[in-house]
Amino acid sequence: MFALFEEAGKFQAGRVLSEAESSAQVELDSGKRVKVKAANLLLKFDKPQPAQLIASAQALAQGIELELAWEFAPEEEFGFADLARDYFSAQATLEQQAAALFRLFEAPHYFRRAGKGRFRKAPAEIVQQALAGIEKKAQLQAQITAWADELAQGGCPAPIREQLYRILFRPDKNAPEYKAVVEASRSAQLAPLALLQRAGAIDSAYQFHWKRFLFDNFPKGTAFPPLEAPPIADELPLAPVSAWSIDDSSTTEIDDALSVQGLGSGTVTVGIHIAAPGLALVPGSALDQLARTRLSTVYMPGYKITMLPDAVVAAYTLQEGRDCPAVSLYVRFDEATLAVQGTDTRLERVPIAANLRHDQLDASITEAWLEDAAAPGADVPEPARHLREPLSFLWRLARHLKLQREQVRGKPETFNRPDYNFRLVGNDGAEPRGDEQVQITVRRRGAPLDLIVAEAMILANSSWGQWLAELGVPAIYRSQASLAPGVKVRMGTKAAPHAGIGVKCYAWSTSPLRRYTDLVNQWQIIAAARHGRTAALAAPFKPKDAELFSIISGFEGAYSAYNAYQGGMERLWTLAYLRQQGITELVATVFKENLVRADALPLVLAVLGAGDLPRGARVRVRLGAVDEISLDVHGTVIERLDTEAAPVSAEDDSGDEEPVAGPIAIAVDMSEEPPASDNPVS
Repeated sequence: MFALFEEAGKFQAGRVLSEAESSAQVELDSGKRVKVKAANLLLKFDKPQPAQLIASAQALAQGIELELAWEFAPEEEFGFADLARDYFSAQATLEQQAAALFRLFEAPHYFRRAGKGRFRKAPAEIVQQALAGIEKKAQLQAQITAWADELAQGGCPAPIREQLYRILFRPDKNAPEYKAVVEASRSAQLAPLALLQRAGAIDSAYQFHWKRFLFDNFPKGTAFPPLEAPPIADELPLAPVSAWSIDDSSTTEIDDALSVQGLGSGTVTVGIHIAAPGLALVPGSALDQLARTRLSTVYMPGYKITMLPDAVVAAYTLQEGRDCPAVSLYVRFDEATLAVQGTDTRLERVPIAANLRHDQLDASITEAWLEDAAAPGADVPEPARHLREPLSFLWRLARHLKLQREQVRGKPETFNRPDYNFRLVGNDGAEPRGDEQVQITVRRRGAPLDLIVAEAMILANSSWGQWLAELGVPAIYRSQASLAPGVKVRMGTKAAPHAGIGVKCYAWSTSPLRRYTDLVNQWQIIAAARHGRTAALAAPFKPKDAELFSIISGFEGAYSAYNAYQGGMERLWTLAYLRQQGITELVATVFKENLVRADALPLVLAVLGAGDLPRGARVRVRLGAVDEISLDVHGTVIERLDTEAAPVSAEDDSGDEEPVAGPIAIAVDMSEEPPASDNPVS
């Protein structure tokens, strides 16, 4: 005897070997023996063979019209054999009974299961809803198939173009657009990104990277809500100084300015004046929440996304010709020995006499001119020429401060590699289109103006950080335990040494218009300036404040993402420069196994033929194909240009170079001084 039974929603049949009151042992055609509950035994028969019965019943089941069967079915609960007798005939055969069972089981929208082999007719309204859903699903599948066919043939349906970045990087696997891409990718045997590129879904490499960044970091767009800059209510005294800033021409967020008093008197007072949005913005206000959401200005060649609205920046930036509210650090130095005699922090209005620009002055304000006004070839325009004496003192001071830090570090800072400036011709600060002509120029690290600003900002960040620590006022610090390989810079709320810079502590405080951490620290500094020894009680953030740790966590994530995007965009425009200039070969220096750094461009790439060459070897490299979507380019060493490798310092190989990009990971299954590292200029 044979039996047909249901097990875990699947129908099987086999020979009954033994049978008890509550169960039976059945041998399947495969030879496997299973124990089946008596309630699960739905049909018993002597012939035909089990496999033949199932095959015949499945074929017959497809001919049963569900709508007609639903009409024949009784209103009360019924068994499959009852329906077979109503639908076929009173003498329904074994195959017809099994067919009725299979058909009823696979149509829950018409018949609800009421037990093993038992069913109940679904209400008419439920049937109609289910049929509408089935029809909608069929139409959707037809749409998916049509989209997939169009993609495979090289076209891109508009709905898929609109969902491009969600499909690639954060897909909803139930979305029809996603399913169409997967289906087309399989049929065309192409990776999703390659398929979409071929279909014209990606307008340009720049737009691809830009929109992906916005999708990940600014899903609601980069526009600001209509917020006004609140006025500074404090009656601030006017500082008896004439200050000037030093930035690039594209800088609008002018955070810092310098002043010098007392030259020739034996005691020189250097003023480091920082824009003071913290005097107006209140923690928890709408503008604060906006700044905390963004956490930093985002930099990229030719464009930036500011942390604060332009109107707010304009209200607090240190614009020349204005008396600007500032938090000022005054440091008194012995003019001869440059020993620090004391410091003072004031909240005041500072007259800004000039906004000097690096890119306009670096070539003329040289070491020789600062040391001798009559140096040959000096052609410094006003107002910088008028500032030669204070700039000369600051240049002398900067070198002194740098030497002191290097003694703490235990080794000198080396700037063997240049910084590069990117200019997109005709861009003028507007959002790039992606087809601009690229200009790449060199900005030498450690140039006088650069070093003057860098050392002044380090002095301010370290002095204020130490002062807050002495007062017991928490702040956001950056620290590095040692210069040993692998020891990274960390952020925390307690003052700790920064070995990389060579200072006792370091609290970012000099860019409150550009970095949220600096704004937070400025609030703490303002409280210290107002309340002195009781500042810990009055400061917005108290010791062990959980908000500070939350800010640090959010800032590190955002800052890392922004810096990675900036590096990616610099690499993109460098690759575009190679294409625009028709560069097929370049000179480079080996710095790691099979990796070289171009001597005249901000480009690191993997090459063949450098595996046996020592670090520092200079080579000529032939470039391969450039892929601006994956930011990938490879090369081949065709000639070694030196006989002895130049030394490469460990610091020069510290890993802050632009990344060697590999293929972009796809989720589908199957300029202004960059804010990098702990650069105090940024």
